[in-house]
Parts: sequence; C-alpha cells; structure tokens
Amino acid sequence: MVSIITPVYNGSKYLSETIESVIRQTYTDWEMIIIDDGSSDDSYEIAQNYSEKDGRIKAFSQQNGGSAAARNNGLKRAQGRYIALLDADDLWEKNFLEEQLKLMKEKDCVCVYSSYRYIDENGVLTGREVKAPKMITYTDMCIMNYIGCLTGLYDSEKYGKIYLREELKSLRDDYAYWLDIVKLENAAYGNPKRLARYRVLSGSTTGNKVKLIKVQYKFYRDYLGLPFFTRIRNIIVWGVSGLIKFIIK
Repeated sequence: MVSIITPVYNGSKYLSETIESVIRQTYTDWEMIIIDDGSSDDSYEIAQNYSEKDGRIKAFSQQNGGSAAARNNGLKRAQGRYIALLDADDLWEKNFLEEQLKLMKEKDCVCVYSSYRYIDENGVLTGREVKAPKMITYTDMCIMNYIGCLTGLYDSEKYGKIYLREELKSLRDDYAYWLDIVKLENAAYGNPKRLARYRVLSGSTTGNKVKLIKVQYKFYRDYLGLPFFTRIRNIIVWGVSGLIKFIIK
C-alpha cells in the first residue's frame, strides 16, 4: 500500500481537485492521510466529506504547526510500505503511482521521482516543466534538490519511516527529507514521464526568488554545513538551473 501524506492550510480552493487526482489513480492500493494544519476555512470539512465517501481517505486536524509538523503527523499514522508527499494544491496524472512503482521495481531502489509540469492558480499549464534526471546521488542533492516533492516515492520497508526536520520551520524541510532518503543508498532514479502538475501560487516562496535565494544559502550553511566557497558555487549552479527552469521554456 502507498501512504499519501497531504498537509493543508486554508487550501479549500484546490483540495478537492487534489483529492480527485488521487481517487483517479490506476493503482488503487493507497491511503490518503490529510492533515489540516489549523485552517480557518473549510479545508477540514472538505477532507471529512471525502473520507465519509471513500475509506481510503482519512482526515485529521491539528493546531497550526507548519507543513513539516503536519507531514510528520501524517507519517506517524501511515500504514503503507510506500510513502508519497502530495501538497493540497498539486495534482497527479492518473498513472502516477502505477508508473512510479513500476520504475522502483525495475531499478530495485528505495526512491524514485519524475518529471512534472507547472500550472498556474487556475490549473492552466504554463508551458514550463522540470525534466527528471535519470539518476542522482547524495552529492548531486547537496547542490540542489532534484526531486520535486510531489513526485517522490519512498519505499520504507528496508530503512523504516523517515521524518521531516521540523526545526527548519517548513522552509526547505522537503529538500532535507529527500536528501536524507537519497543518502540511505546514495541513489535515486528519475522517471522521464511527466506524471504530476505543480501549482505556482502568487506570493508563494517559490514565486519569491529573492527570499528563496536567502533560504537556499541558509540551508547550505546551517543544515549541510558546507564551506563558504562551496556554498557560493552551489548557489551559482542552483541559480543557473533556476533560470533554465523558470525563464527558458
């Protein structure tokens, strides 16, 4: 079984669409654990309504603690062998789980990811996409996060559950999560197929490039403990990649 962890904070506008993308999966052995992180809208009610219709969907609520805390809450409740993180505004193509599990078995590995496309607030494709490299190592991940969080899949059978670092205050916590997973066997494998859609919201950290540079640098310095010149080199490499990702279509 696949355990899908979905934190939501005031995400009622997109939550139903995200849940529907899971329900449509061609691979049906999954559970979706939705953690409402103290929303003031009707996100929790939406999740509850779906849970009443489909027993694979489970809704819980907590006081606001940030995405890392909400994801960890879901991970503690997870019963599946495979773990996926899907935010409440992102979408999967209907063959996402089927294709990712197939790749994982082919590569005999504990972590896979895939290419994905960008959509705007209205769900319209922007024409931009991220192409998954065929294979990455821990060293690669120390330079930048090659795993789109919505596309990652982790097999917990061998090493057990991996939890997010709440001390990062929900900034780059997903990066640290996949970094810790790749470190287990120094490898993860990418699916070239575009199996997910990442929604870019105005005002998001992803959309605020200056803030993102500061967060990235701090991650290199404080979490990875990289030397100064290595940090600068990585920022340059990461920045060039960002130009390709967000500007060049």
